Formats: sequence, structure tokens, C-alpha cells
Amino acid sequence: MKLISIPANPVPEDVVTGTLKTPDRIDLRFARWAPPPGRKGTVCIFQGRAEFIEKYFEMARELRARGFAVATMDWRGQGMSQRMLRDPKKGYVESFREYETDLEAFMREIVLPDCPPPYFAIGHSMGASILTRIAHRGYRWFDRMVLCAPLIKLGPQLLTPYAKPAVNFLNAIGMGRSYVPGGGPAVVASQPFIGNVLTSDPVRHARTAAILEADPSLGLGSPTNAWASAAFSMMREFEDVNYPGKIRQPIMMIAAGRDVTVSTAAIEEFAGRLRAGSHLIIAGSRHEMMMETDRYRAQFWAAFDAFVPGSPAF
Repeated sequence: MKLISIPANPVPEDVVTGTLKTPDRIDLRFARWAPPPGRKGTVCIFQGRAEFIEKYFEMARELRARGFAVATMDWRGQGMSQRMLRDPKKGYVESFREYETDLEAFMREIVLPDCPPPYFAIGHSMGASILTRIAHRGYRWFDRMVLCAPLIKLGPQLLTPYAKPAVNFLNAIGMGRSYVPGGGPAVVASQPFIGNVLTSDPVRHARTAAILEADPSLGLGSPTNAWASAAFSMMREFEDVNYPGKIRQPIMMIAAGRDVTVSTAAIEEFAGRLRAGSHLIIAGSRHEMMMETDRYRAQFWAAFDAFVPGSPAF
């Protein structure tokens, strides 16, 4: 399975890539990089909705420079993993348990057999919420997790009063495979920098757009009603005040101060109830803090280095 390389975003060296098949017969693309000499373990990167492996090449290099092996994958329905509907631009699952199936297959088929322990995880947005769910269910593959802008609750831009009842109703009457109201096939990451709410870094924004221009098949449009209904179902679970206290996994949650995609306040409240957790707000950062300007990314890496054994701070 190929990786897309462009001059502004070349594939990091020493990569192994391919596909794995989940128990429900979905093909997922993966990539893994061996650690440099004096290995310290493996960091697994779990993307947000509509993202893809190529977007995290820079982070793979930074992690390997810290002495880690790196492993990552495309979730079902995005990147170069198997798309779920005839229209490949539609983001679709019936339940977020399907993503948990992806994660478990990735760990059992790729990480545990071929990557050096100990294992750590970085998750962004949707990926971070899936890691939260598997930690709540008691899976302990990872020594520590760093969760960036986790989808605990939607931010003010997306959480309109009618959003939840509308998508739940449309899903219930058989329109789960249709785009959410107002949505369509347009790929957000390909839109102009001016007016975007994901990053304040024009260079990294342009790099993502260039990757999508090189291979438009990586792009994903709006969610479907079924995906949105599944997301609301997951977020309803997170509303239980006892939910965080049942997680024993050491977690650091990092929120973005200018995030309008997910709720920074909800992340802070949730993280405050974790038994083995801590949290940080990067003031000024937008939602995609790992695609932000260097001054915000430096704060992310400082937090990571202080939290994850084997990083330079240790």
C-alpha cells in the first residue's frame, strides 16, 4: 500500500506500509517506522476524522528523533483505508465501536508483533475520543496516552440547538447514508486558509492541501447522519460524571484555547475527574495543535516530553 510523497512532505525513511484486515473484513492501511539505535519504545498515532497518514509525517520524524518507533493507520472510511459507501467522500459508521474494532486489529496485527515496547499513544480529536473509550473499557496496551483536543463535546460552532435531534431523526428514518444537513463532498482541508478554524499556520495548512492535490482520493467530505448520530451517542456517554473516574489509564489531555470545533471547557471538566490524568490548555492554539505554528507545537512537545518516559526530559 503506497504512501503519497511530495517535495514539501516526503515520506520518512525506513517505513513499512501495508494493509490489515479487521475481524469484520475491512481493509485498513497502516505504516510503521523502526526506532533509531537505542530504542525507547513505540508511539502510536491515532488521527482525527478525515485525516490520513501523510498528514503526520512531520510528527513521525519528530518522534523518531526522540528515539521512538512510530506506528499509525487510517481509520475505516478515510485516508486509503476501505471506504464504507459508494460515494467515497461520505464519512460513515453506524457506531464508534467500529473504530474500536480498527484500533484493536491494528494493535494485535501490527503493533504488538512488530513494534518494540513499551507502547504510548497520541490521539487527536476523534482518535483521542476512541482512545478514551478503550481506556474506559479496560484495555491497557499503552503505558500512557496523550490526547489532543479530544471529542468530548462539540464546540460552539458545531453544536447548534437542532443538530443532535435533526441527525438522530434523519438517521432513524433511513437517511443515515446522507450527508448531514448543510454538508456535502467538499474537503475542508482543501479550502482556503483565510477563514479556516483548524490552524493558524499557513505553511502547514498549505502542505495538507498540497497532499490532497497530489492525491484527491485521500480527501473526505462531511459526515453522514449515521456518523453524526454515532458521535452524539458517544458524547452522551462522556456526559456521565462517573465516566472519567472509572478510567485507570494514565492520560494527559491537551486542549486548544481557541478551539471552536470541540469544547475546551468540556475537556477541562472531564480531565479534572480522571483518576490518573492531567490536562493542559495551550492558549491561542486552534483545534489542530499538531498542525499549528511552532510556538504552539513547542508547548505540545514540552508537555509530551514531560509526560512520556523515554523523551528527552527523562
